[in-house]
Amino acid sequence: MRRLPLRRMVTLATLAVVGAATLGSTAACGDDSDGAGGSSGPVTLRLGYFPNITHAPAVVGVEKGIFAEKLGSDVKLDPKTFNAGPAAIEAVFSGALDATYIGPNPTVNAFSKSKGEAVRVISGAASGGVALVVKPGITGAQDLKGKKIATPQLGNTQDVAIRYWLKQQGLTTTKEGGGDVKIVPQENAQTIETFNSGAIDGAWVPEPFVSRLLNAGGKVLVDERDLWPDKKFVITNLLVSTKFLKAHPDVVQRLVDGQVAANEFVNTKPDEAQQAISDAIGKITGKPLDLKLIKQAWPTLEFTNDPIPSSLKAGLDHAVDVGLTEPVDLKGLYDLKYLNNALKAAGKPEVVQP
Repeated sequence: MRRLPLRRMVTLATLAVVGAATLGSTAACGDDSDGAGGSSGPVTLRLGYFPNITHAPAVVGVEKGIFAEKLGSDVKLDPKTFNAGPAAIEAVFSGALDATYIGPNPTVNAFSKSKGEAVRVISGAASGGVALVVKPGITGAQDLKGKKIATPQLGNTQDVAIRYWLKQQGLTTTKEGGGDVKIVPQENAQTIETFNSGAIDGAWVPEPFVSRLLNAGGKVLVDERDLWPDKKFVITNLLVSTKFLKAHPDVVQRLVDGQVAANEFVNTKPDEAQQAISDAIGKITGKPLDLKLIKQAWPTLEFTNDPIPSSLKAGLDHAVDVGLTEPVDLKGLYDLKYLNNALKAAGKPEVVQP
């Protein structure tokens, strides 16, 4: 049977119907003399991100003017919001986006699709925030036999995670939804409805949908943090196009300086950061994300500058193990010298270049 390529991670897609519609205007930006081509005029940095909790450093960095301050007056920040990984990656490939916050699977997919040429990871952003939430009567893995469990999409990060975990528990799954445990890929917002109706028995999802399912009467059977060394695994990292990196390494350095400063704000002023996220999502979608929900989900996430490369590689290995992708050589994916420059300047420990 033909294997599927590793596909995008859908991170809280329904929090915002955004971004992709703006790409028509970004194409025009790509022709400007101040774009990635490297002219003598001011530089425009087109930065992508998702308006959700797992992209908190990006949301706060834009909302609080942290990126703009670090980039300086000679760099114009042009933020673009997206609701799915493939749209952001396609924008990078087309030259309409210079850098983007994004999940691990789209990162691997972009690197693989371009044969290691188009993108580099320059920083981490967030870790954690994912769990398997089930009906109260389910107390262990074996209780899942014959049950239906939702994931955001076939082959996405959470889909791979549950299939690999179930295999370790001696339980089978198939891409067609068969096996001991029936995996049902569906949009995260739909998952709340199907959980409430009893059409599914649980879901392996990211925040804030973990918290929403808990509020709907579910319970955590597996906190994914418990499956990783030191409870750390990448959920969001910062990726840049190699074209922009080569043309404007100084701007990339300032962007990473902004990322480190934004994470400092998120970690030292959580109340302000949470309010900024709620406000920003409200501006984009017309409906702020419930502040109580943000506060409930917050402790499950760690906002870290470390991209945790080992977890990205392990996730890829897990996808290969469950038959959802082919092996990918990740050599050259990470360029962390800009991050280490920023960390050193901020008096923080440097990270190891893989």
